Amino acid sequence: MARKPNYNFERAERERQKAAKKAARQALKQDRAAAKKGTDTSDTPSESPEAKE
Repeated sequence: MARKPNYNFERAERERQKAAKKAARQALKQDRAAAKKGTDTSDTPSESPEAKE
């Protein structure tokens, strides 16, 4: 016997995947723009001189 479709869940999953893909593209676009501009916008904190002591 076939399963009963859950249309709301399936639609929510498609929307979630679409949003994740769009966010990944936007992040890549921002990284490329920052690299072209010569700045780094990564979320990794840079080491300060006080941290090395």
